[in-house]
Amino acid sequence: MGHNVKGALLALLAFAIYATHDVVIKFLGESYNSFQIIFFSGLMGFPLISFMLMSDRTDGNLIPRHPWWSLLRSLTAVSTGAAAFYAFTVLPLAQTYAILFAMPLLITVLAIPMLGEKVGFRRGIAVVVGLIGVLIVLRPGSADLSWGHLAALSAALTGSLTSVIVRKIGAEERSAVLMLYPMVATFLLTGAAMPFVYVPMPLEHLALTGVIAGLAFVAALLSIAAYRTAPAIIVAPMQYSQIIWAVIYGALLFDEQADFYTLVGTGVIIASGIYIVLREGTGSVSKNSPVLANKSRPETGLMPRISLLLKRGERRRAE
Repeated sequence: MGHNVKGALLALLAFAIYATHDVVIKFLGESYNSFQIIFFSGLMGFPLISFMLMSDRTDGNLIPRHPWWSLLRSLTAVSTGAAAFYAFTVLPLAQTYAILFAMPLLITVLAIPMLGEKVGFRRGIAVVVGLIGVLIVLRPGSADLSWGHLAALSAALTGSLTSVIVRKIGAEERSAVLMLYPMVATFLLTGAAMPFVYVPMPLEHLALTGVIAGLAFVAALLSIAAYRTAPAIIVAPMQYSQIIWAVIYGALLFDEQADFYTLVGTGVIIASGIYIVLREGTGSVSKNSPVLANKSRPETGLMPRISLLLKRGERRRAE
């Protein structure tokens, strides 16, 4: 089996697990606030993350070299998690994915002022076409827009901002700072919300928050393996396979039917996203490759970013 095929299959498996992870979030969201789900999922996943981070002692301390960017990135990661979890709770899975798939478009736009990225005519057209796809999904004026749609859009925007910030400071900032600060901020901020949103959880629901953490951990490991096996230009488009799982899970578990406009808009968004990835893969087109460098689903503060874990692994092998 070629490396590209193996990497693609590993990525497909990772995103299938991520989709299952989102199904559990949607199920729990019928009974609990998104802050409560995030808090307990983070609490359950912390031992797994600690074990992963303790294996690497290369970083010196946890004082950020870019404190304000680190703070902003931590806050946007928390916001992304809360908004994405809420969107999965109240929107059909396919609609939520369709809106979150706009992240490559928003990353491309944000990279212009923040990274000095020069976006040519072709990528610019791809961004415009992709945003038209988002409008097709949302259908403003002809469909009822809800807080869930606003939450999904917010998650796509803050997730994109988080990615661009990592790209901006990642070369100078210690990877331990980049990984730990969003998780600590998530724990503190969602913990502070607990007195206002907490609802007692039976043991089986508490266990499901552990399932969320476990699925995220396994999917992250598979994503790392995929990116170590095949180039990003092969692995990155595999994220769009989640829409297939969204349609299947939505129909089987939640009695959801993806409507015509959602499917058409999703197709437009996916096509524009893949085009941007392919253009960035051409060395002379992009100086920063912000989308290809992302390598992660929207960062929610529950797991370290894939790109940071890959960087730490490369550093260990170099030593």
